Amino acid sequence: MGASEADSRVYTRRHWAKWAGQDGGKPARIHLLEHHLADVGACFEALAGQPSIRKRLASAAELAELDDATAARLAVFAALHDIGKVNAGFQTKVWPAEDLRGKGKRWRGTAHDLDIVPVIMSDDKATAGWFFDALPWWDDMILWDDKGGEVVCGLLVATLSHHGRPLQLQGGRSRNPDAWLPVGDLNPEACTRSIGGLVREWFPDAFGAGAPPLPDAPGFQHLFLGLCNWADWLGSNEEWFGYVDEPQPDYISRARDAAKRAIRAVGLDVAAQRKAVASSGIPDFAALFGIEGGAPNAIQRAARDTPLTRPLVIIESETGSGKTEAALWRFARMYERGLVDGLYFALPTRAAAAQIHGRVQRFIDRLLPERHRRPPVVLAVPGYHPGNSADGVAMQEYDARAAGDADGDSTPWAAENPKRYLAAQVAVGTVDQAMLGALQVRNAHMRAACLARNLLVVDEVHASDTYMSEVLDALLGAHLGAGGYALLMSATLGSAARDKWLGREGRDALATPLGDAIAAPYPAVSACDGNGAAEIAGAGENDRRKRVAIAAEPRMGDFGYAARVALEAAREGAKVLVVRNTVGHAIETQRALEALAGADDGERLFSVNGIRTLHHGRFAAGDRALLDARVEALFGKRRAGGGRVVVGTQTLEQSLDIDADLLVTDLCPVDVLLQRIGRLHRHRRGDRAAGYQEARCVVLTPRDGDLSALLADGRDANGLGPHGKVYNDLRVLEATRRLIEEYAAWDIPDMNRRLVENATHPERLEAIAREMGDEWAAHSIGVDGERIADAQLARGHIVRRDKAFYVLDEGNRDVVFVSDDANIRTRLGDDRVEVRFEEAQASPLGGDARIDGLAVALRWLGGAELPDAVAAREV
Repeated sequence: MGASEADSRVYTRRHWAKWAGQDGGKPARIHLLEHHLADVGACFEALAGQPSIRKRLASAAELAELDDATAARLAVFAALHDIGKVNAGFQTKVWPAEDLRGKGKRWRGTAHDLDIVPVIMSDDKATAGWFFDALPWWDDMILWDDKGGEVVCGLLVATLSHHGRPLQLQGGRSRNPDAWLPVGDLNPEACTRSIGGLVREWFPDAFGAGAPPLPDAPGFQHLFLGLCNWADWLGSNEEWFGYVDEPQPDYISRARDAAKRAIRAVGLDVAAQRKAVASSGIPDFAALFGIEGGAPNAIQRAARDTPLTRPLVIIESETGSGKTEAALWRFARMYERGLVDGLYFALPTRAAAAQIHGRVQRFIDRLLPERHRRPPVVLAVPGYHPGNSADGVAMQEYDARAAGDADGDSTPWAAENPKRYLAAQVAVGTVDQAMLGALQVRNAHMRAACLARNLLVVDEVHASDTYMSEVLDALLGAHLGAGGYALLMSATLGSAARDKWLGREGRDALATPLGDAIAAPYPAVSACDGNGAAEIAGAGENDRRKRVAIAAEPRMGDFGYAARVALEAAREGAKVLVVRNTVGHAIETQRALEALAGADDGERLFSVNGIRTLHHGRFAAGDRALLDARVEALFGKRRAGGGRVVVGTQTLEQSLDIDADLLVTDLCPVDVLLQRIGRLHRHRRGDRAAGYQEARCVVLTPRDGDLSALLADGRDANGLGPHGKVYNDLRVLEATRRLIEEYAAWDIPDMNRRLVENATHPERLEAIAREMGDEWAAHSIGVDGERIADAQLARGHIVRRDKAFYVLDEGNRDVVFVSDDANIRTRLGDDRVEVRFEEAQASPLGGDARIDGLAVALRWLGGAELPDAVAAREV
């Protein structure tokens, strides 16, 4: 019915779920409530019909498989997700109210999800009485579980929480019985009764006899909420589910057909795609990675040979040894077997993700050569806009206004919005996007549900950040608990973290003595069999050995010295990386370098489009891409001869495929130092400059090599110690400094395990604190206290998937989100806002590049509040 038809007759008010536009004070278009419930029920049914999702539901329920009756019962709950919209107070948000003068105060911003809580909790006894009577099968439904209805109530609360946060059952919204009374032709009781009859017709298998009790595992309820949230997003897309404002007797058939189209459109139905891979076979290693005549090395073969059914695998190998290819090769075989449907490749930084994205795209192109079968590889990095399409995961913006959602915190799930990244079949992004599926932020359950069917790969894992480590542990627990698969990669993982992630967290932190930790094989592939048993197997030699001459110089604050060492090496023909811990020190070093450079040194200093510059993370995304490409062109595998110097920060140490001869670096923890050293002699080449056939590293330390001064004075901390804020544990830094003094040359990878354990193992750190005196002992206590506090803070932010949504006589206080979204994002480093310019600006790096926006860290705003238009685009 169009608007013109509505104007030609008496306008009949019907219960709506979606609306659009205004026409003479009336909604121009509505989508009936009963139709939207059918849409979402059908979408959930289609989701649960996908083999991988069905398996994840069974795993979360601790069942071998999920039977059809239970799946149908879950669809019933999903269809009830917006049942609160029957209340007349909600309906009058858009209907004409000429006959309601003086009565509007009865509805005080009625919300369909919040205002139904007093009803289902029987605080509003009058409404609860007719509400449950209007669902004629409710008494039978209570018998669907063997916990006295506790599981049924939990699943009902879960579906009503589909806007992204669990509803608070106690101490929240007070009752508002007026909102549930009839208003003209809007009769909440009659509408509820009609919906009750329709739901029984839509899902008859749910009401049959002989079905098993609903699973009572709390994790099952949490996964159900995520899938219900996802189904609502799908079912709210007008492209597939057009507005229908007149009742249709067989609307459910239309909804089911649309749900199937939606599932195919967003890349969830991979049956034909997987069949194509099975028929053509996975290309051999060389063809899969475009390496002519290439063969897998030891670590890649070990990853291949580890049983595919292992839920958690950890690959430990030196930087540049091909761990990325090992992970992708394993994914291809898992995908072919039907163990996973897709891939989320998580990197520690935005720049690292942008770098890996192209490699994953080329891998997918070779795995699926038929273009129409090939999924896009989504770059899940806010602020980066590569040429890849988002087709295949296109989910229309969720229009909170059209859905009558009074909660202004409902953020659109647009193509560039992070909330939808994990719905992609294949995505490369930052690890924080995955971690948000484990934290108490809006739509966390949907993120986790989207991720569940895919292989989660986390690159460059370490355990130095306690908060992030705890969150990653929670993410792995949720993902593996739902039957998912994960693969972690690291060049520098310590034994304590490895043991914890392999399921041995119940053991004492010192259960693996230092000597045994050092003796563990490296490179290695570790796996957990899902029953708490862990295994670690050496991978053999990768034939990637290199020796690095290393020396410490107590000249960290002498920018002229760092510039002089770098420039002299470049004049000898060496490729030189200068990595400073902070942007400030990097800028001062660049200034010193430019002051030292003579007329003949022009080509030796790093530049883009003829403009001398340095490399750090505060550039706009487009300029950062230019910087990355230029660094790789000058220092990459196909680099030209001649000396070069590039100055930068930690952005140079991760994921860039660069090959230097000399590294000048600030002191940093040994695991970080090994990452930086990984940029030295990364490739075999015969054109090394004289004197640099062996890689060289100069480590800049504080004056006199004494770190004790950093305990009291933060003026020249350069990121070190309690005042430096970047690498705060001086025990680790002191242990690293001693290793540099003890070993004039580091043999990589033979010494990796010895170096990492000797600078991170609790036994070694405790010994250093005792030896260095009372100030260091106090510092040690402070660092350990901060770690305990960070761990407790993280646990307070984590979704409690071990708790049900409803517990008899206890409500659901354990699952209600009490944390602040913005605070959590800041802890993850995901605290930026994307600011778009009305007119693109010229890049300071010259050329044709234009800047159309900046990602601005909230901490740079000095506490200033953001305008609403900017706050809505938080990344």
